[in-house]
Amino acid sequence: MTGAAPGLTLPEELLLLSFDPVTGRKLCRHRFLQYGVAGAVLAELELAGRIVEEHGRPTVTSPVPPSDPLLAMALATLPAPGKGRSGRGPRAAAWVRRVSRRLEEPWLRRLVERGALRPERVKVLGLFPSTRFPAGPAERTSEAREHLAAAVRTGFAEPRGRALAALLAATGAGRCLHPGPEGRPARRATRQLVRVVWPALAVHRNVQRDRSAEAG
Repeated sequence: MTGAAPGLTLPEELLLLSFDPVTGRKLCRHRFLQYGVAGAVLAELELAGRIVEEHGRPTVTSPVPPSDPLLAMALATLPAPGKGRSGRGPRAAAWVRRVSRRLEEPWLRRLVERGALRPERVKVLGLFPSTRFPAGPAERTSEAREHLAAAVRTGFAEPRGRALAALLAATGAGRCLHPGPEGRPARRATRQLVRVVWPALAVHRNVQRDRSAEAG
């Protein structure tokens, strides 16, 4: 996990950075965050040497389950080498949409169990129950933020930091993490990364699909 905040996977870093550490509010829409977690899982599996991208499809190169049980669960949803249609996996954007509702909760629960986030029940407008996730007693958000800041400083030279920045930009959370005029260069650079980091592009396509449906 070279370059990551120690002991944190990309899905965990993405979640930590997608909640305001003080208020616990999401920095992007909930559905977009779900897409982001799924994209982060793809990026983590690629960094672990389990999958590669071939013509827009995540393709398993090593079916050996990762030691992380949540990553192993995700890998099992992709066809093993030589299986499936022409031995290829599904379209990345289709996989992200299909599994995203199932992936966020277990990764979020892990961060809560480890004390990195703390669930806080609130009522929106005094009526609608909701849960926010401010930083917990074993706060890890600052480490994830430093990893993101280091990625920006080094021009996204490190693959893990590049993937993290692109995924945050794809969900829309990146705008809040690089605010104001001083954050404009980082926002511009991360938007460009979305087009070249294929898991982030899969997330972006689902976000755009939802926005187009709303506008139509």
